[in-house]
Amino acid sequence: MTLPNYEIYAIRYARRDAKRAEHFIGGDPHDAPMPMDYFTWIVKGGGRVIAVDTGFTEPVGTRRGRQHLRDPAQTLARLDIDAREISDVVLTHMHYDHVGGFASYPKARFHLQEKEMRFVTGRHMRYPVFGHSFEVDEVVGLVRLNFQGRVEFHNGEAEIAPGISLHHVGGHTAGLQVVRVHTQRGWVVLASDASHYFEHIRSNRLFTVAYHLGDMIDAFRTVERLADSPDHIIPGHDPLVTKIYPAASPALEGVILRLDVAPTAP
Repeated sequence: MTLPNYEIYAIRYARRDAKRAEHFIGGDPHDAPMPMDYFTWIVKGGGRVIAVDTGFTEPVGTRRGRQHLRDPAQTLARLDIDAREISDVVLTHMHYDHVGGFASYPKARFHLQEKEMRFVTGRHMRYPVFGHSFEVDEVVGLVRLNFQGRVEFHNGEAEIAPGISLHHVGGHTAGLQVVRVHTQRGWVVLASDASHYFEHIRSNRLFTVAYHLGDMIDAFRTVERLADSPDHIIPGHDPLVTKIYPAASPALEGVILRLDVAPTAP
């Protein structure tokens, strides 16, 4: 079977200033800046358009001290995509910065690991160390969508279209999943928060928001196995992505990036 070569786009919708010590368990000896970018993604090809994550809303971002640059769903119009017509949205996990814009996709069914829904409605949410990264109204919103038949639950690995598969890794949250996509340059993995920065997976260092540290390390190895090379792994929050991948067009510099082409630097 010949698989489609999908195009992948990253929509950069927010940012925040931070220091290196904030991003590594155990801190970091260098008191240097390490800003964070926030992305959603689009997978397009074979007659399909699939959104991966929905970002956070401006009010939530402002309350949490994040700089909201643009609405990711509205920005899709610059790719001639109408978020209101998208039929499938993958939620890598349910942290506020990945699920908050779900209402912008009124026709979509949402692909989620069943472990994630159990996690966000279970006993651990009473503890701020876990619950602070979720928004109660967004969790309730997904529960309502489930009652409407619009949440597609997965357990482990699932192919949602030829050449697009979901893989449970856990670690950062109980139900975190990554997305493997067949492209013109081979198999690309949207790692989302399995690796916030390139440095996490390449140095085996762990991000500070964690559910299970062993699963976080194991997720690195799963992502490496699924991707054709380290250059086929796309981390969830690294500003370096904006520097090494081309804009979808000159007018979209720093706004929408093309990930199905090779990066300009290893």
